[in-house]
Amino acid sequence: MVERDGLDIAFVGGGLANGLIAWRLAQARPDLTIAIFEAGPALGGNHTWSFHAGDLTAAEHAWMQPFISYAWDDNEVRFPNRRKHLGTGYCSVTSERFREVLASRLAGRIHCKAFVRAVTPTALEFEAGPPVTAGAVIDGRGHAESPHMRLGFQKFLGQEIAMTAPHGVARPVIMDATVPQSDGYRFVYLLPLTATRLLIEDTYYADGADLDRARLAASIAAYVAAHGWQAAEILREEEGILPIAIDGDIAAFWADKQGVAASGLAAGLFHPTTGYSLPDAVKLADRLAALRDHSAATLFAETRAHSIATWKARGFFRMLNRLLYFAGDASQRYRILEHFYRLDAPLVARFYAARLKTRDKLRILTGKPPVPFGNAIRVLARHRLTGELA
Repeated sequence: MVERDGLDIAFVGGGLANGLIAWRLAQARPDLTIAIFEAGPALGGNHTWSFHAGDLTAAEHAWMQPFISYAWDDNEVRFPNRRKHLGTGYCSVTSERFREVLASRLAGRIHCKAFVRAVTPTALEFEAGPPVTAGAVIDGRGHAESPHMRLGFQKFLGQEIAMTAPHGVARPVIMDATVPQSDGYRFVYLLPLTATRLLIEDTYYADGADLDRARLAASIAAYVAAHGWQAAEILREEEGILPIAIDGDIAAFWADKQGVAASGLAAGLFHPTTGYSLPDAVKLADRLAALRDHSAATLFAETRAHSIATWKARGFFRMLNRLLYFAGDASQRYRILEHFYRLDAPLVARFYAARLKTRDKLRILTGKPPVPFGNAIRVLARHRLTGELA
């Protein structure tokens, strides 16, 4: 029987961020009564979450280890005029593994097909059934449109394909931008899961959030054919529309939450440029697990403060996103990323981890501009080096 009454914390949404917070709390505070309420048929949906080894500390790697489905020692990028091995580790977590690990510790605390109609800081109301009250609620239902956020979108369709013969891809290809450019910056993402099994994602940094599945599926088929691979079976598909941060009023964003604590994309916690969200989810989970007080007021204050501080620290990335979206023709956006990867691997690792130093920012902005100089100046003139509006 799923625990529903007398809860200390009720999690609405059983995605990555809420799942990791629940896991850490179960480890650090087993005295707390918690439950997860997920609208879908299972926790975690249908996703593959990835991160670079340098995104997490040694302590974070240690507690995340049970969730890791695949790990590699290297990864690479491909552009028309540049190919580069980054020489850094890369890891992925599948929804299936995520569910298995959470179920092993949180059995009896997971409630799926729970359609929440309304949320307050201490209660959930459902489409059917009695409400649930708790000492606190954490909303982790993902990105929702907000008038206080200006966003671009990273949208993709992924297919996990079993090939008839070894595919020969030795390491993850984070970006293969040698493909024809369309609908903004386009690249193909490859994860070699086994010698004959590949996850192939056709990905676009686009202005709009519309996802044409048929067109993306056709593009994947064309990519497979161009590499001489033969698909024996499409084992599964996943799709996503991830936010890319352009600008926003983070304080107003949080004012709309009316005291409800939030996590993950619902808290604006994602890398502004790459869209990766797992490292932020890990750090928030550790922060909340370390608290002594898990009341609604404290959790709201903590999630809000962490989100706002993180947002303010990442203004430089939003500035780069403005260059990506506004400083050049959409079909030439790949040149900005191609130019970026001229830099050394440690700097690239700090970029992925969102831990850039001032000298890193200067190096990123130096060199021959990959977009028209006048356009870049007009975009950059509105910003300080941090990326905050002047």
